[in-house]
Amino acid sequence: MGSIGVVYDSGYGHTAAQARAVGEGAASVPGIDVALHFAEDLAGDPRQLDHCDALIFGTPTYMGSGSAVFKTFMEASSKIWLNQGWKGKLAAGFTNSSGHSGDKLNTLTQLWLFAMQHGMVWVGLGLLDGNGRSTGSDAELNRLGSYAGAMAQSNADQGLEGMQDSDLRTASALGERVAHHIALWQGGGQ
Repeated sequence: MGSIGVVYDSGYGHTAAQARAVGEGAASVPGIDVALHFAEDLAGDPRQLDHCDALIFGTPTYMGSGSAVFKTFMEASSKIWLNQGWKGKLAAGFTNSSGHSGDKLNTLTQLWLFAMQHGMVWVGLGLLDGNGRSTGSDAELNRLGSYAGAMAQSNADQGLEGMQDSDLRTASALGERVAHHIALWQGGGQ
């Protein structure tokens, strides 16, 4: 048994779609409870996440880093950080932007560093670059070639119809991976 909190911000719905996919992937593992939390709702009391075994953070990439709303949540966790209240929890991250690069790695690095400050253990994506061969395509998992977490690209002039299904499947794979790692981290996995 384990619990995962997916904490995210989403300005236009794209990162929320990723968060749902992460949650669905995690919930596909028996014995895992998943709750999605909008970061703005937790900024007043991030201790609501204290019971979680893992936290998966998601934010759109705006101007090369996570959103201001997500940063507010991060700063609100400073008392938890001071007492190392999340130390030993698993952590992972995901992000979305309109550019194929869009400086998404910088956002994942920001989320990773946040988790490291809290003494958490980062779980990467664990997938090879899906589109880095002549036989690859945008339909492959991890089409954007991220290792630190799940990346998605969505067209700035479109809603959810502008998202690639493979990016959502990649987010789902991240959620499932973190869920499996809860059992491993707790010593009960195979």
